[in-house]
Formats: sequence, structure tokens, C-alpha cells
Amino acid sequence: MTAATVLERDRSGKIDPITFEVIRHKLQAITEEQAITLKQVSGSPVVTEATDFNNGLYLADGSIVTMGPQVIFHTGTMSTVIRNIIQEFGPRGEIREGDMFILNDPYRGAIHQPDVSIVAPIFHEGRHCGWAGSCAHQLDVGGMGFGSWAYRATEVQQEAMLLTGLKLIEGGKLREDLWQMIMSMTRLPNYLGLDLKGMIAANNVAIQRMIELFRRYGLDTVEAVMNAEIDASERRMRERLKKIPDGIYRARDYIDHDGHTNALYRVCLAIHKKGDEITFDLEGTSEQAPGFINCTWSGMKGALLTGLLPILAPDIRWNEGVLRPVTIHAPEGTLCNARWPAPVSGATVCAVWIVMNVAVAALSRMVSCAPEMVREAQAVTKGQMSVLTLAGRNRNGEAYGTLLLDSMAGGGGASIDLDGLDGSGDYDVPRPAIANVEANEAAGPILYLFRSFVPDTAGPGRMRGGGSTGLALVAHDVEKLDAMVIGHGVEVPNSLGLFGGLPGACAYHLLKRSNQGVGALLERYWNAARVMADETVEDLGAKPGGFRIGQGDVFCYTFQGGGGYGDPLLRPPARVLQDVRDGHVSAASAAALYGVAIAGEDIDQPATEARRRAIRQQRLGGKVPKKAAPEGRSDGSAEIRIGADRHFHCGCGTDLGPCRENWKPRAVGRKLAAADCGPHVRLHAELELREFCCSDCATLLEVEVLRKDEEPLWSMSLA
Repeated sequence: MTAATVLERDRSGKIDPITFEVIRHKLQAITEEQAITLKQVSGSPVVTEATDFNNGLYLADGSIVTMGPQVIFHTGTMSTVIRNIIQEFGPRGEIREGDMFILNDPYRGAIHQPDVSIVAPIFHEGRHCGWAGSCAHQLDVGGMGFGSWAYRATEVQQEAMLLTGLKLIEGGKLREDLWQMIMSMTRLPNYLGLDLKGMIAANNVAIQRMIELFRRYGLDTVEAVMNAEIDASERRMRERLKKIPDGIYRARDYIDHDGHTNALYRVCLAIHKKGDEITFDLEGTSEQAPGFINCTWSGMKGALLTGLLPILAPDIRWNEGVLRPVTIHAPEGTLCNARWPAPVSGATVCAVWIVMNVAVAALSRMVSCAPEMVREAQAVTKGQMSVLTLAGRNRNGEAYGTLLLDSMAGGGGASIDLDGLDGSGDYDVPRPAIANVEANEAAGPILYLFRSFVPDTAGPGRMRGGGSTGLALVAHDVEKLDAMVIGHGVEVPNSLGLFGGLPGACAYHLLKRSNQGVGALLERYWNAARVMADETVEDLGAKPGGFRIGQGDVFCYTFQGGGGYGDPLLRPPARVLQDVRDGHVSAASAAALYGVAIAGEDIDQPATEARRRAIRQQRLGGKVPKKAAPEGRSDGSAEIRIGADRHFHCGCGTDLGPCRENWKPRAVGRKLAAADCGPHVRLHAELELREFCCSDCATLLEVEVLRKDEEPLWSMSLA
């Protein structure tokens, strides 16, 4: 939409297009400058290397005007933080020029306690006209364990300090008493202090730049542009939604282990789309857990927003307008809308991550039903996160602590005509980054044995998912380090494929006790396969909590790959051969999962044709397919299509029934073993895999992860 079009509908009607564009770009530039300032001041590798932060500008009521391209979760929740500050301080007239407020309470807007927000009201000539906000993950904010990931907690008060929205700066002056209280609760006051000062500086820069903008163009003009931007995004969002068929689009996913026991929890999402509005309904999600894997409303909202923006609004400016057509329904007391005082310190890498996964899966099914939007659909990108904290003493005997975010380098989800990116970074971080190995080694007493791609982690498909990475490290020049790893997806393949694509690999958390020197370890464990092949290696599971890494011990962990798109048997053999040559797919998996036989350096064409025929026949219980498998249309698609008769159809033309009904009863379904989806796919004891394929051509249409006692998911129902 052009500036002129926006201004035709602008509520003021007095701004020329050039001025509008200048102000609009300046607002985004201010947000970029906030990020630059925070990174320059902060000393934390979480901010400087992994960019686990975000900044934004907001209207006086907390509505999002701009947001940075770092962690999307944060900006989506800072609006909730601001609205809680307004509710608490506004009626008393205690929001004044020069004030800043600090908050990390998940029940008041944060995702979990380490995500600390500092927000500042913006005033001009005595009038409150907006907010600047910064949020960054902190290495430690107190609690029962380093890093404030309280896997043993049973209530929120045990996890970390809770800042419920306190006035940290009053009238431009830092409250020293409050500052000292906060610093006394962290194990790393230097890091926390620099991060908080970085957020304060970022907000000061934003306030200064906004006042300059007000003085140059006038407050009324700038406010008109901000409101027009929000209105324009809302209009474009509603126009886009009108192009998608009305209906219900569903997804579900699971978390293994709640920090206490290896119980299994479910997140269900149904997107009800009608006209120009959608409702996210999370009815059916498991009740809140006794452990720290829950999230609150704000975390759930941030996760849904994160799933929505890249799929429904890739070319719409991200602000409050995108959210206006969206309603959220989630029963209180569930995993994704926990009731006080449920523990929530693991929210970002547990419930929030799973909510993001189901949002991506359900939204991808939804846009796949609109031909002009089908390329925005994608399989799930790295459906899990593994957090590793290390603490102890460094080589000089000083206190040391860090949070490694190497696990961001998982695999991206595939789409209709693109393979997923290898080592793509996380879906919620549009500009992903991880520290160089050398930077992490220089900052602390650790040594990497390797950090590299792991074969057979990419979800197989006509378009394959992205390959994932793994690493191994040892304590170096110190006797020991206290480690903690938490995550999920060790026994749940969360990186679901789309339209017949298989899930990406599960994650591994492995520990090898040893008394060998570094040289011997480097010779023995030079990739993840070597570690996995050692029968003496201990599999720690999803959430082992704290453990020691002593001299000679090796800790190794790998991450989930991206989900595939489409039937793997429809991937051209030449592309599979290239995947094998590049090291992303083994020759054994090429044959087992793609039906491609490789002899030496080339494809064995007769053996490949025979292998693919055998797999298709196996899918149909030994029957010979009646039709040839579809080769795809000019757009490369071969998934389920909507016919002119308002029926679902396989790419071969087979009728799968009316769009208002579940198509799966008309497909051929069967149970799969975990190994049928890849050598690194593992299943929790309560889960199973089922595939559904066309009864005529045996094309694979969906692979589903579900509880053994559940009915198959009714994934799409069009009105």
C-alpha cells in the first residue's frame, strides 16, 4: 500500500505523502537505533551475540507502533507490560516525565522471569504521547538455580525475583535503593547491571529522537502517522483474511517432561476463520503442569503473534493493526494460560515454543487453501529449544556463568517450492545469530570438540526440511563446571512436516564420563555420530536439570531439524543424490525414506524405481496403486487441493470428500515406527506416528504425531 493510499484514508487528511514516508521511516530507524544502543552498552553474550532482546515504540495506550526484528516474542508481550503499568500507576497519576518502569513478572506481562522489560513514557510539552520499551533475556535473576530456570520449582515464588512493575527511574534519577536490591538477587550483577543500563540508554535514545521528531513535524502530525500506520496494517490484514476460505484449521503438539516427571502434555489449537477475522482457540490443551513448563497469557499471546506475522503478514508492517482482527480464547488453568502461582520459568522454551509450533502448523494449513498465499505455508522450523547454562569459576578463579544459545542453529521448515534452511536459526528470530566458537571459548573455561551439521536431521519431503547441528564441549583449564540443560523434543518430533512431509529429527542431550585428555577426546569424538555410537554415553533426556562436567567429561547435544513438505517419494532423485553428497542425508536414509538407491557416486535408476514402487505398495497394505503418483503442477505442488466441487482432492485427482468433512477417513492410514521417519526420530511411551496416503496413487498426504488413545486430527474443515 502506497503512502498516498494510506493518507487518503488517514484520519487527519492533512499530511503530504513525502512527509508521511519520512516520519514512517524515521520511526523504524529509531527502533533500530534502540537496538544498536542496547548492544553497544550490554556486555552479555545473550544480547551481543545471540540478540535475545527486542525494542519497540508504542502509543500512549500501549498499542504497538514499531517493533524490532530480533526476538518477536518480546515486542508482542511488551505491550502487555505497558498496559499493566498503565493500569497500576495511571489512576494515581504516577506516570510522569522522566520515569522508567521495570517488570519481569510473567503474570503481569513478561514471558518468564529472565526476560526483563524496562519501559519509559514519552512526553512532549507536558503531554503523555507514547512509550519506548526494551526487553532482554538476563543470564541470572536469582532463584533456586543459576540462570533462573527452576526445573524443580512447584510455585512461581521459588523461581526468581519478581519485579511486578516498579519505578526504577523517577524524574530522571535512578532509584539507588531499588537498584541495589535487584543487584543483590543476581549471581552476575555486572552482566545484569550492564543490560539494565543498556535498556535504559536505548529508551533514552528513543525518547530523545521522538522529541526531535515532535519538534520538527509537530506532535499532531507524528501521532497521525503512527495511527495511520496501525490503521493501514489492520485494513491490509482484514483484506488478506477475506481471501482465505472460511473454516476451522487445526494443529496440536506435545511437550515431554515437566521438570519433575516424564509426563506428556498437549497443546491444541483451532483457528476459526470467518470473514475478515480469526479466533485462536486453545480449548483441549492440557491442564497446567506442576513443573516450570507452563506459560501465562502474555507468553501465549506473544507466541501466537510470532506464528502469525511471517505467514499472514510478511509484507504488512508489524504493529497493533495486525492484531485487531484477532481474538484469543484459552481456558485459564491450562498449560498455556496458567493460573497463579504455577511455575513458569521454563515458559519460553516449553509452552510458548509449542504454542508457536501449532500456530505455524495451523496457519500454514489455512493459507494453503488460498492459491495466492500458498507459498507462505511452511513446515515447522526446529520445534524445540535446548538451553544450556554453565557456571562455576573461570581460569582466574573468578565467578563465571553463561547461557549457550548454539541450539538456535536447528533446521528450517520446508515450503511448497523451497527446502528448509540448514542451520536456519529460530522461527521467532528474523535476524538469527549465534556466537563464534572462538568467542565462547575466549569468554570462559570451555573447549569445543566440534560444532557441525548432523546428517539425517532434516525432515524428509518433496522439499526437505533444513538440516540441524550439534556440538560437544569439555571443561577446560578448570576442575569442573556446573551445567544445566533443559528443553523438550527429545521424545517428541515437534518439527512437523506438511502435506506428507516427515518430521525433523528429535534432539539429544548426551553426557560421556571420562578421564581422558583433550587430545584423546578430539581424536575419538569429532562429530555427533561418534558420540551417539558410544554405548557408554548417558542419554540425559529432556530435562535432566543440573549436573557436573568434570575434567575429561564430554557434553554433547543436538537439535531438531526442520519439517519436510510433500511426499519424500516425489523428490527428484538427483536432488536426493546431492543431499547425500552434501552430507545432509545418508545413503541408507536415501533408500529407506526417499526410495533412492545410490551405487557409488550415482543413482541406480532401476533399483530406485523398484524401491519407490515397493514403498507405495507397502503404504497400501500390499496393493498395487491404481494411479501413477502426481508429478506436480507448474508451481511444483502435489499436496491436497481444493476442487471446483468444493471437495478435497489428492494431486492425482482422487476425491477425498467434501471440504466441510474430515478427509482422513477416505485415505489409507497406518501406524508407523519411529524409525520409519528417520534414524533420529524418537517417541515418548504415550505417543505414536500415523501416516495417511491416497488410496489410489499412494501419495503420502500427512504424517501425524498423536497420543495412542487419541483420534486422528481433523486438520481442516472449510465452511
